[in-house]
Amino acid sequence: MTAGAYTGKDMLSIKDIARQVGTSPSTVSRVVNGKAHVNSKKREQILKLIKETGYVPNKAARSMVLQRSFAVGIVVPDTFNLFQQELFSIIERRLESLGYHTLFFFTKLGLSNEEDCLRRLSMEKLDGVIILQEMHLPGFFEYFSRTALPVVASTCKYHEYPTVGVNEKQAAFEGVNYLISLGHKKINMISGIGFAFGTRRTEGYYEALTFNGITPDESRVSSVQYYTAEFGMYGMSEMLQKSRDFTALFTANDELAIGAIRVLRDEGIRVPEDVSVLGFDDIYMSNYIVPRLTTIRQPINEIGEQAALALHQNITGVPGSAGFDIELPHRLVIRESTAPLSPSTTKAAGVYKEIPC
Repeated sequence: MTAGAYTGKDMLSIKDIARQVGTSPSTVSRVVNGKAHVNSKKREQILKLIKETGYVPNKAARSMVLQRSFAVGIVVPDTFNLFQQELFSIIERRLESLGYHTLFFFTKLGLSNEEDCLRRLSMEKLDGVIILQEMHLPGFFEYFSRTALPVVASTCKYHEYPTVGVNEKQAAFEGVNYLISLGHKKINMISGIGFAFGTRRTEGYYEALTFNGITPDESRVSSVQYYTAEFGMYGMSEMLQKSRDFTALFTANDELAIGAIRVLRDEGIRVPEDVSVLGFDDIYMSNYIVPRLTTIRQPINEIGEQAALALHQNITGVPGSAGFDIELPHRLVIRESTAPLSPSTTKAAGVYKEIPC
């Protein structure tokens, strides 16, 4: 090896790599961090030396050279549901593989709570932020704009920032249309308040009814405060007190459906023989409850992977990455909680189908 080469006795630095390859530390940094604009021959030399020496980038050194913290903030609701739990776990793992560590910023509904979240977030040196919670405080977006902080929204949409998710309105439309294709016309819904994703799914429900010549009836929709199984039970109990004149139920997420099924069974109402139930999200629990839940699947792994990658590309300056939306495909997953309305039609036990939408 040449003079000054790595001997295995001392910790190799980014300057050592640069000196041996005959380039600058900033060029080595670009290769280490997967950025473009590096001569292909020089890139190969740097990667070869890194492999030979087992060089591991020191985070503190990288931060000084690149003027970055390698920290990403994730804004999540303090009452996050199972779907959001799965999603942020995927995002966290992907960010870690890209060299970042994550800081979580929990917030509750209400502008004062969002102000507190923003205060805590602004105290940290972050390279970027992923939002999993719809924020209503104008100051949040003023801060992002003022600091030019890279932001990606996942499963919630903000026109100013790249968004990763599915077309929820269209997905709900197709799910309710499936219930109608089974012969159901008296279809109720349990939705929620305070979040645009619930509004979009409710809009899809109404549009499917109208499209099929069924007059929408607001009394068939029960809105609850949180999207949890507990509030699914509450919404279903409230609905049954008003009327039992329905043969199908669509819920804004799977947890609401799980809670609703519990109440229906407690009341002696069979699922799907008496009432078909359709959820939204396809969380892992949906395949284990009894009956197994028919639902609209969001590709949660892809959403998490793409959200993390989109933010990384935005942070590292990949051309064209700053303002694009990623719309991923949804699927209708047919299991045991839905059946045709006709009593003469029996449903095979354990049936499982996926219908691309």
